Amino acid sequence: MQFNPNANLDPSQVEDRRGGGFRGGGLVVGGGGIGLVVLIVALLLGVNPGDLISSSSPSAAPYGQVDGGRGGASLAQECRTGADANANEDCRVVGYVNSIQEYWKDYFAQSGQRYQPAKTVFFTDAVQTACGQATSDVGPFYCNADEHVYIDLGFYDDLRTKFGAHGGPLAQAYVLAHEYGHHIQDITGTLAQAQDHGTGPQSGSVRVELQADCYAGVWARNAAETGYLTPPTDADIADALDAAATIGDDRLQKEFQGRVRPEKWTHGSSEQRQHWFATGYQTGNPDACDTFSSRI
Repeated sequence: MQFNPNANLDPSQVEDRRGGGFRGGGLVVGGGGIGLVVLIVALLLGVNPGDLISSSSPSAAPYGQVDGGRGGASLAQECRTGADANANEDCRVVGYVNSIQEYWKDYFAQSGQRYQPAKTVFFTDAVQTACGQATSDVGPFYCNADEHVYIDLGFYDDLRTKFGAHGGPLAQAYVLAHEYGHHIQDITGTLAQAQDHGTGPQSGSVRVELQADCYAGVWARNAAETGYLTPPTDADIADALDAAATIGDDRLQKEFQGRVRPEKWTHGSSEQRQHWFATGYQTGNPDACDTFSSRI
């Protein structure tokens, strides 16, 4: 899956806070939770977000204040074209963000609606958000209080080395497209309607996550039409499906806990995640992503 070398990238959609935004001290673990704010933790399963995210800490830089981060100048200078995205991982992620948001902007426009862009934030180790402070332990996530997607790019290495995924360009893009799926749910009111997510194979939490997987598949089907990317190959789709399977609740529980406990599922089994990504990709239609009307 390659970028059109002549595509114009928009690095303003990404904020680079790596190396800044958090001053020593660490998190207040379990110290306050999130209140009514819904924080979707994308890829670390079976963990209470309140245990990893705190609403306050005296050692953290205030939200919106970057403490020694690289800022956006570097991305603006380095990430200008699709050729840059083909050669540079940072620029490749910028390009994925651009393509994902271009798709959703066009989709909303077709129905006479306006898409509200969501910025992606690069961070290292820990970050201050409007949902509280978070570490990279939670994996990539979406915070609806500031409408930002947060990612420590080291997660892509973890996806391969810790979780055993094959990796690949579309596997990386899938992670981001899933998080932007949560942004779409936020815009459409799905998150607000499903605040009491619960746990288990048929829970609201799992339904929210599987819909985001489906939305990721929809984007993958339409990615080439955004002008940024070439159509995905069968190998690309296999990489994305492999990533979805790798982070299924059942697989991670068996790998890291030694047994499968379906009653604790929050994101869905490997089979469920693959099924809903494939549903989105095969149909290319967000309307096919209704995970709330029947058994999943």
